[in-house]
Amino acid sequence: MGTIVVAPLGKIAELAIRHRCREMLSLVAPKQNFHRPAVIDVGRHLIVGVNDIAFAGTGNLVAPGEEHVAAIVNFARGWDRQSPLLVHCMMGVSRSPAAALISALAVEPDQDEHDLAQRLRKASVQSTPNARLIEIGDYVLGRGGRLVAAVKAIGRGADYVGDSPFLFSASPVHQ
Repeated sequence: MGTIVVAPLGKIAELAIRHRCREMLSLVAPKQNFHRPAVIDVGRHLIVGVNDIAFAGTGNLVAPGEEHVAAIVNFARGWDRQSPLLVHCMMGVSRSPAAALISALAVEPDQDEHDLAQRLRKASVQSTPNARLIEIGDYVLGRGGRLVAAVKAIGRGADYVGDSPFLFSASPVHQ
């Protein structure tokens, strides 16, 4: 099935241990320093150096680009799903939820984008996936605008009230 743990930077060590994560995807500002939890396999840790912005041309900030999303997709496709994948950014609200959606579609491409976005919203009321990552992810994964539409349909998340990590299934839940 595959569980994705979405977290803010300050909770990665605790959550990696609690959920027995062995793989981690980090979306952090370029050159941001942080300590990789020892339980994360160094060979299965991808650092994507992008700022949390939705458009290019903002001075020294690095906007998410196609190469960043392609790296996320390739990394997710290498995830064996035997243990949860830890995905984090600074606050766990924008970049990491977007990367969680992209990762879920990379490993389970036959799922419906609207159901996927609804699962995200149910798991986290304050997630507001980064629009640029979603747009590029839609393109890279060949979703024909459906991922963008699904994320727009769930709307902006609730105002940030503090660190709220969450678990998210990469696969649709069949009853």
